[in-house]
Amino acid sequence: MTETLAETTAEAEEPLPEFPMPRATGCPFAPPPTAQALHTERPVARVRLWDGSAPWLVTRYADQRALLGDPRVSSEATRPGFPHASAGFRENAGRRRSFITMDDPEHARIRRMVTAPFAIKRVEAMRPEIQRITDDLIDSMLAGPTPVDLVQAFALPLPSLVICKLLGVPYADHDFFQRNSSLMINRNSTAEEVVGANEALTDYLDDLVAAKLAAPADDMLSELAARVRAGELTQREAANMGVLLLIAGHETTANMIALGTAALLENPDQLAVLRETDDPKAVARAVEELLRYLSIVHNGRRRVAREDIEIGGETIRAGDGIIVYTGTGNWDAEVFPEPERLDIGRDARRHMAFGFGVHQCLGQPLARMELQVVYGTLYRRIPTLRLATGVDQLPFKDDGLVYGVYELPVTWAS
Repeated sequence: MTETLAETTAEAEEPLPEFPMPRATGCPFAPPPTAQALHTERPVARVRLWDGSAPWLVTRYADQRALLGDPRVSSEATRPGFPHASAGFRENAGRRRSFITMDDPEHARIRRMVTAPFAIKRVEAMRPEIQRITDDLIDSMLAGPTPVDLVQAFALPLPSLVICKLLGVPYADHDFFQRNSSLMINRNSTAEEVVGANEALTDYLDDLVAAKLAAPADDMLSELAARVRAGELTQREAANMGVLLLIAGHETTANMIALGTAALLENPDQLAVLRETDDPKAVARAVEELLRYLSIVHNGRRRVAREDIEIGGETIRAGDGIIVYTGTGNWDAEVFPEPERLDIGRDARRHMAFGFGVHQCLGQPLARMELQVVYGTLYRRIPTLRLATGVDQLPFKDDGLVYGVYELPVTWAS
């Protein structure tokens, strides 16, 4: 304890970097300059959070993989020392537990209940339907006036339609769940707003689970309802899982579609290669590189140490918070040479855009397939697509758990 206090006092002599760090400075697709500097100078360093706490920020790829795969590191958001993103997230963690903030074996038990719909074969069976949705949305854009906001016209409705179909949620309610999910993942939302949005969504999904109990269909909520009927879950637990899947299923992919398009339009040589290829493997490589390059989960993977851990020349003590900042890991030159260069021919499959270890993203097969369809279709269908404003005028999402743009005005030659 004496050593820990002495170390804290020594560190307090110099102001700690504040986290989160704005990304939209200089190149808006790059990790924040402060995070890149820490990666070079001190890859395991303390940072200051909103509540005055000082967790460790881990920025180097090798250290990140080591920690995300280490059983001495906990995902339990209710543990003392867990580095919450805001008061709202801390308040919500005490009210609603999710399997992504559980440790094994409980995490594994719950996660297994929802893995089957995201199996690669089942996801691939959805490809024709996702292609149809993509083409229909593009047809609607082409039939309307320009410029158009690609977020509202294409990037947001596409994954929302897909996750609604998969879960069994009426797409007619998309304004309701998109509004509340935006509140839940915004760091500037008050505790009352986060808790209120969570309760509204959970009540909504609870009603849907009850309806599936009475009249099952071919969807994930009906599968969760069957678990409720078998006594494996309570109805409220099933609703909580539905909230997580609904939010994750549209927010991340929507932001990748819009932000990926902005990045490609700023790199016309790479866009031209992608637009002109009909090779599915080339499109798949482009998806992996864009996932690496953008790293849209820019709030970091949040953890807390169960035991003392020696890593990167530092000692992370039991009870210390940890933020694994995969944005800098995905730009680690030792793993990805010239990381600042968008290169859709690169083999970027080792990226950590979906995390690493037992908690890596459950829905990554679906996200990959949606992005393959979008990136392989949009720019070929609209070959003259271009930004209708300067990239420096785009409203970037520095205030959420997921990075992206609030609007993406685009136009094309008629």
